[in-house]
Amino acid sequence: MGDQATKPKPSVRRALIIALVAYFFVTRFVPFGRTLLYPLTLLATWVHEMGHGMTALVLGGSFSSLDVFANGSGLAHCATSQPWQAGLTAAGGLLAPPIVGAVLLATSRGPRRARILLAGLGVAILLSLAIWVRSLTGWIALPIVAAVLAAFVVWGGPRRRMVFAQLIGVTLAIDTVSGSGYLFTASVTVDGTERPSDITNFAHAFGGPYLAWGLLLAAISFGLLGLGLYLAWHGDGKPTRNSTSPSVRKR
Repeated sequence: MGDQATKPKPSVRRALIIALVAYFFVTRFVPFGRTLLYPLTLLATWVHEMGHGMTALVLGGSFSSLDVFANGSGLAHCATSQPWQAGLTAAGGLLAPPIVGAVLLATSRGPRRARILLAGLGVAILLSLAIWVRSLTGWIALPIVAAVLAAFVVWGGPRRRMVFAQLIGVTLAIDTVSGSGYLFTASVTVDGTERPSDITNFAHAFGGPYLAWGLLLAAISFGLLGLGLYLAWHGDGKPTRNSTSPSVRKR
């Protein structure tokens, strides 16, 4: 037990670097790299649609169901009574992934925290399956995502758990401003139906060109990403060694 008590903590900064390198290497240089990250793409879609739904509920509206489709798109069935509520509900979906990603980056600074966050995310997915998810893809894919999270919680080593939590954080934080250009698209096709995009709905509620609002939300998203990375990098500093009694062991 004495050897375990003096074992260095997994490096938070090293975990963050590995997560960043893995994300950009897989998405930029590995053939079909984005296909390898497909479960995380569906997770980002789920977070996006849950952002719509939770925002609608907070503003006094309703959130009846959520669909996730095989191509990575999704649809939250929400209702609000005022145009400004509809606009904020649209923004809630756009900002949910960078907000959740920044929180994961900033708070998963250690194996125990990473385990708690991954477990909480898995439980939230399972609760949403019981309450809101209605699409076949969602029923098939989201339990698999929850199972992967559970596997890291139960069997993942400290470093792997931290790297995975940081990888999810990076993926979510960059999702809204990734190369799809969604923030600057007037309309999208979801489940075979062309619909106004979220940023168009936001612009309709508050006025002004949707491109200008897209630039603003892109700046906010990049700011959240930067904040999450900053807090992850500077939160704990250099790894330290435990100085407690050899008879004490943390699990």
